[in-house]
Amino acid sequence: MAPAAIVIILAVLEYIVFGILVGRARGRYGIKAPATTGHDVFERYFRVHQNTAETLIAFIPAISLFALFLNPNWAAWIGLVYIIGRIVYFRAYVADPAKRSAGYGLSIFPILVLLIGGLIGAIRNL
Repeated sequence: MAPAAIVIILAVLEYIVFGILVGRARGRYGIKAPATTGHDVFERYFRVHQNTAETLIAFIPAISLFALFLNPNWAAWIGLVYIIGRIVYFRAYVADPAKRSAGYGLSIFPILVLLIGGLIGAIRNL
């Protein structure tokens, strides 16, 4: 379970870093809290952070179940693809939201693989 736990920690740290970058963008573009709109680039940072929170809700249980019922090493490798996908998504979305598809795919596909694998593993362990 340790390899998957390390990747979960890295994913949460990535989310925290994205939050810090939102804060920096808030200052750079003069967006006073609690506002979440006001400058297009700030809104992109904000949306990436929010979208990452939305995917973490599925990612953490998915990687945990895959690691528990199938293989923690494979769970970690698949989880790393998710983390890389989030970075690709972040960079693309901030630059041009229309080009976020590759990063989104690299984020969602690993979650689906982990969920399906976790389900299969759980069923096999009945």
